[in-house]
Amino acid sequence: MSASAVPPRRLAGIDIGTLTCRLLIADLSPQAPLKELHSERRILRLGEGVDQTKRLSPAAMDRVIQCLREWKAVIETYRVDACTAVATSAVRDAGNRDEFIGRVKRDIGIDVEIITGEEEARRTLLGIRSGLPPGVTDMLALDIGGGSTEFILDRPGQAPLVRSIDIGVVRLCERVLRSDPPSSAEIQQARDWVRSETEAATAAMLRSSTAQFVGTAGTVTALAAMAQKLPSYEPARIHNYTLRLDTVRELEEILLGRKKADRVGLPGLEKSREEVIAAGAIIIRTVMETLGMESVLVSDLGLREGVLINLMSRSQMFRA
Repeated sequence: MSASAVPPRRLAGIDIGTLTCRLLIADLSPQAPLKELHSERRILRLGEGVDQTKRLSPAAMDRVIQCLREWKAVIETYRVDACTAVATSAVRDAGNRDEFIGRVKRDIGIDVEIITGEEEARRTLLGIRSGLPPGVTDMLALDIGGGSTEFILDRPGQAPLVRSIDIGVVRLCERVLRSDPPSSAEIQQARDWVRSETEAATAAMLRSSTAQFVGTAGTVTALAAMAQKLPSYEPARIHNYTLRLDTVRELEEILLGRKKADRVGLPGLEKSREEVIAAGAIIIRTVMETLGMESVLVSDLGLREGVLINLMSRSQMFRA
């Protein structure tokens, strides 16, 4: 059977992140773009306290497992052909990760794959590439997560170059930004840490002037929504939006000048992101300044989509 004759397959993917859990159900085929059928995301902070304790807390595990229980019921209504779930930084770092994975398998019936930072970056790249505008070839992608941040240099004909650093929005809040709002000393400490790690991580990456700088995940998409003062999250207005460095600086100043309770209700800022968005703004601003980037192309596609594309490829569903 030719690729053009292969019917689409319905797949479900779950991304269990340090801060946010995401669900995507979509139809995929080799001859057409991914067709989203259902998506959800919830800020559950599975990685809360992991930086200090190296353990997932019972309360955090309970939150995620309850969410997965609800999502399992949703997935079943769509009669999917296959389902996959991945866990990232928080679960990688936790000494009791096997307990969590075991509970998910026993209570929900879902197998969770713990992926490395490099594998997370590879799948994120699959998702980003699936939605880039025409003409983008060389790309430097930035994926800011809750526990880690990935840099991905991707050029046609060459293997992607991936570097992962152990700085994410949750980790930065818990380790450095402890005051509300953060003190000047804390902000400077955070900038210095991000700058140092960014310089070390990107030292081996060729700073090609032709590489398109692309950002994905919650920090960058939230700032894009805030820049446009969107009353609700609109993927079509966020995806492929150009976020300028001067806008990031303005938003960072607004966020750092308020307590987290006073950030509630800011146009474009989704509920439960009030604390970590300030850390995210520090990260993206410092990275852009360190790399000399005046703007970043925002991708609403990333790991969640890449997980499904990888599942399609791995299962060899569409081979003739």
